[in-house]
Amino acid sequence: MWCIPPQQSAAFVYHMEDVLEVYQRPYDPRRPVVCLDETSKQLIGETRPPLPPAPGRVERYDSVYVRQGVANLFLAFEPLAGWRQVQVTDRRQRGDWAGFVQDLVDRRYRHAQRIVLVMDQLNTHSPASLYEAFDPAQAQRLAQKLEIHHTPKHGSWLNMAEIELSVLGRHLPDRIAHRPALQRHVRAWQRPRNHAAVKADWQFTTANARIKLRKLYPTVDG
Repeated sequence: MWCIPPQQSAAFVYHMEDVLEVYQRPYDPRRPVVCLDETSKQLIGETRPPLPPAPGRVERYDSVYVRQGVANLFLAFEPLAGWRQVQVTDRRQRGDWAGFVQDLVDRRYRHAQRIVLVMDQLNTHSPASLYEAFDPAQAQRLAQKLEIHHTPKHGSWLNMAEIELSVLGRHLPDRIAHRPALQRHVRAWQRPRNHAAVKADWQFTTANARIKLRKLYPTVDG
């Protein structure tokens, strides 16, 4: 069991149960539940071309490589619809997050009443980022389309987008030299999963948490 400081246990439990309640909601295209997360990918170039695979021999790389920076990947995952969208960016700043959210609001979910957005408590994951990136009227319009639920600190496992990022990470080659190549690999992974509508069947509930994670719940005197 991971360690949650006692002074943070009540906040952890609150955010955990809040997210678990969201995951129990039935599918509603007017209020889709969307999990959002991000990760980074080191871009690595070769000093000489790899040796291609041959019968009885795997592809081989030179042990010497060139670091070519880091790319960021935003991922949005709608678990009940089996849809995901990945965007590769140079950075993970407030404006990048805001641009990704704007694309969700104005394209995929333009007809939704509200996007129920689950994400961690990174400081960029806030409507304030919208106000830094857009004029006030635009920022307010976007913010009003969001119903935000944060996973607890030390509780990133509650974000189903993290599961999708793990699957994506296993698909990507260890060495990708530049952003266009990374984007091609991402599309090659994303397209068939969306076509097959690969969903997530989340089984862990608040009732489970109160039994299996009872040690995390604050003790109430009286």
